[in-house]
Amino acid sequence: MTPQGFCNAQFAAVEQAFAELLQAPQARGLALCVQVGGETVIDLWGGVADKDNQAPWQQDTLVNLFSCTKPFAAVALLQLVAEGRLQLDAPVAEYWPEFAAHGKHTISVRHLLCHQAGLPAVTTAVAAEDLFDWTRMCAAMADCAPAWPAGAAHGYAPITYGWLVGEVLRRVDGRSAGDAIVARTAKALGLDFYIGLPASEDHRVAHVSRGKGDMGDEAAQRLLKVTFTQPKHLSTIAFTNPPSVMTSTNKPAWRRMQQPAANGQGHARSVAGFYQGLLSGELLPADLLAEATREHSVGEDRTLLTSTRFGLGFMLDQPLANATFGMGARAFGHPGAGGTLGFADPEREVAFGFVTNVMGPYVLMDPRAQRLSRAVAACL
Repeated sequence: MTPQGFCNAQFAAVEQAFAELLQAPQARGLALCVQVGGETVIDLWGGVADKDNQAPWQQDTLVNLFSCTKPFAAVALLQLVAEGRLQLDAPVAEYWPEFAAHGKHTISVRHLLCHQAGLPAVTTAVAAEDLFDWTRMCAAMADCAPAWPAGAAHGYAPITYGWLVGEVLRRVDGRSAGDAIVARTAKALGLDFYIGLPASEDHRVAHVSRGKGDMGDEAAQRLLKVTFTQPKHLSTIAFTNPPSVMTSTNKPAWRRMQQPAANGQGHARSVAGFYQGLLSGELLPADLLAEATREHSVGEDRTLLTSTRFGLGFMLDQPLANATFGMGARAFGHPGAGGTLGFADPEREVAFGFVTNVMGPYVLMDPRAQRLSRAVAACL
């Protein structure tokens, strides 16, 4: 499989690395977009997009971005802060009264964004089909008791983040969560990105599959062992309740729903464009972006069972093999399940987006994305 698209001659080593990833035994489809100083220097894609590995990956092929969606939601919420319609340190219950149940009246909006709310999992029983019922899931979140006092610890909220942040956004903005986020970010920047994909765009969406044989790094193996052997562990529940969370990626119902923790549909160009919009000041004022990318949570993550660092809706860099963006210490962004990655490095003025339709097992950064980001850094 040969890469398609464009690569500035300065970044020939990145194109070579991309081509080698395309030749890997289990490779299917990949895309990479990098902007430097607002200029697109790399826009590559290649491989196949469909289930039968017959349809070539196109320039406008969309793919599920998983948790790369989370920063889009955070930015929409932070825009409400900039507009004076929301306060970061106000109780969530001020905007969502039912949320105060079970002692959650002390949880602030800030706690939701930096994963300190103690709500990484839906601890009440819900059915598989409830995943697609926004009202039902928000009611379940309101009925949950926190796993720890607000601010006392942090634990990544892989799916509950979408209902928590999204419902606050919905109540203040007035639009559904996905509509508000897309209008405030993607449409404002002219990006090809969806939360709640119209059926008319289904033909462009790549089929996602899981790679085989790779057990991942130590962090991935630790989390996998817990989820397989401890069904009542908070980490297990976080990834398996509703039970349809891990099995619905390619279903039309998943694409239609608006779940801003995990089901944004876009491509590498839209991810890089989002981060360029942040670097250029088009999405947030400088002071709010600085606050969002300041360290809020650091240390052992009670959900991921490894060390993590978070700002407000963004994962921050940390010098660990499984958690670095591979550029400057001020880089910020977010990985998505299975390999997708989006981030910005303000020191180098880099906006980076990588997507794939073959999911790897890694908890934080995927080695494929890291290889490309390091290659970009070496070319600068």
